[in-house]
Amino acid sequence: MRTSLSVPQDVLEAFDETWEAEGIDSRSRAVREAMQEYIERHTRLEEIEGDAVAAVAFDYEHTLVIEELHTVQHDFEDVIGTTQHMHRGEWCLETIFCSGPSGRIRELVYQLRDFDAVGRVNVMFLRPV
Repeated sequence: MRTSLSVPQDVLEAFDETWEAEGIDSRSRAVREAMQEYIERHTRLEEIEGDAVAAVAFDYEHTLVIEELHTVQHDFEDVIGTTQHMHRGEWCLETIFCSGPSGRIRELVYQLRDFDAVGRVNVMFLRPV
C-alpha cells in the first residue's frame, strides 16, 4: 500500500541519515520498522496488568506547558513516587518514577502525550521477577 506523510524537513533528514547509517535498504523499509517498533511499544503499554513499577521520561518546552504538567502530576500523585527534572534552555527533561495500578500509569502516559509542547514520552516498566 502506498501512502504519504507530512514530516518536518529536519526530522526527515535525521531519519534518512539514521537508516542509511544502519545500512537499511530503503526509507520504506526503515519506516516499516519504525512503525513496527511503535506498535510493539504501544501494545506493551496496553498489555501490562495489575500493579507495576515504571519510569516515564519526557521532554517539553517549559514555558508552554509547565502549569498544566504540574496539574497532571498532582492528579496522579497516587502513583508518582518521585521525579527528576533537568533544564536545557527552554526545554526540560523529566523522569517520573511510578508505582501502582498499571491502568493509572497508562492514563498518566496518555495525558502527557496529549500536550503539543511535550516532545516525546517514553515508558520503561520494571520486569516482574
